[in-house]
Amino acid sequence: WPGSNPRDEEFFELAKASQFHQTRLTAFGSTRRAKVSCDEDDSIQCLIRAETPVVTVFGKSWKFHATHALGITPEQNLELIGDTVRYLKARVDEVIFDAEHFFDGYADDPKYALSALKIAEEAGADFVVLCDTNGGTVVPRLQETVRLVKSSLSCAVGIHTHNDSELAVANALAAVSEGATMVQGTINGYGERCGNANLVSIIAGLEIKMGRQCLPDGGLRRLTHVSRQVDELSNNIPWRGQPYVGRSAFAHKGGVHVSAVMKDARTYEHIEPERIGNERRVLVSDLSGRSNIVSKMADFGVELDPKDPRTRSIVERVKDLEARGQQYEGAEASFKLLVDEALGRRPSYFELKDMRCVVSLDDSVRVEPGQSASRSEAVVEAIVGGVTERATASGNGPVHALDGAFRQVMSRAYPVLRDVRLLDYKVRILASSSGTDSTVRVLIQSGDGEEIWGTAGVSTNIIEASWIALVEALEYKLVKDGVKPLVERGSQVMEQHNQG
Repeated sequence: WPGSNPRDEEFFELAKASQFHQTRLTAFGSTRRAKVSCDEDDSIQCLIRAETPVVTVFGKSWKFHATHALGITPEQNLELIGDTVRYLKARVDEVIFDAEHFFDGYADDPKYALSALKIAEEAGADFVVLCDTNGGTVVPRLQETVRLVKSSLSCAVGIHTHNDSELAVANALAAVSEGATMVQGTINGYGERCGNANLVSIIAGLEIKMGRQCLPDGGLRRLTHVSRQVDELSNNIPWRGQPYVGRSAFAHKGGVHVSAVMKDARTYEHIEPERIGNERRVLVSDLSGRSNIVSKMADFGVELDPKDPRTRSIVERVKDLEARGQQYEGAEASFKLLVDEALGRRPSYFELKDMRCVVSLDDSVRVEPGQSASRSEAVVEAIVGGVTERATASGNGPVHALDGAFRQVMSRAYPVLRDVRLLDYKVRILASSSGTDSTVRVLIQSGDGEEIWGTAGVSTNIIEASWIALVEALEYKLVKDGVKPLVERGSQVMEQHNQG
């Protein structure tokens, strides 16, 4: 929205020097203000100065909004639409008119809502976009409305839906089936309130389910990558249950399900995950049978027969540990290490000599909610490759401090660990009836820019549970990268200190 804030203003200035190959950048704004001409309206002039090939403006198509939100007559609102579209069309290649609140407006006064569209069309709009701004329209009513609009207009029609009723994707697909040729939305459905239409699901639905190509050849296979990259850039943790591209979208847990999927994936999968760049996953939990265990071990490169006694032993071990609070669903890296240990092939990268964490609290310091007056300091001492490494680190909490100290101890000998980032940290109390003596489960999600993995620790001591999960997170990185445990490096003691 050029002119709305300095950041957007700078973006459009930088975009002028950028070359786009398949993307057509559009500047977005509103119709002119009442009692101000387009020449005098600063927002309209910002749209022109953006120098984009396309300009999109929104205007009111609901009589109620014209009178109550803008404080003008319905007739004056139609003048704003016509004047703005006409003015812009004379100055830019393509103009899109977003009919805000169209479906609510049509339900209230069909004639007026349609007149807003026709005014825009007559003024030269290349597209009129029907907006379900409040997100409350159900699919049958939306389909019927789009059908009537298409029969009343000559210009192209688009759709813009919100997810307040959990129908944004369904409504967008329904609109396309009725003739809409533009879909507005966002990657992963980011947006105000409950979000906008999720373009990831819409693209997959249109291409795979409806046979309508949206992307260049080969583009569909990059859908999962793009979704997760946008999550990364926006500093959001990927939604595991996101349709098509989530890590759990093709994850199977029940033993009966897994057994069937291993015979023919169509038994419990609506598409092949590889088509959109995702992958099949078999989860390990107390519901697991030998099929799950064998399939998951195969993912890690371990081929074991379901009838092998070691398979039964691992299944029983998993069920025993999960009965005591452990969880491998979401902590597959911990499961990989468990299997390696059961098969006698888990590497030993260090020998812990000491681990301490001290938390000090200054009651005299007044802090705001969400801040802390405490200071945490951790000391970790371990033998790594024959060398005693000792590190001290402080942090904004005991887990933060422990993480810092342990990384220092390990990263001197294993530099690849510097690439690991802690992405998520969750604590769950397993037996709340025990009060402060309850067992807790800590789930940690880590990543190195190429892969994301989960580890878990269980204990009646939250620090110990966190320590277990932290250790396994770094240990898994070494295992997956094929790093061999170091041999003797000498007998010196290495000390490090870090202020977190």
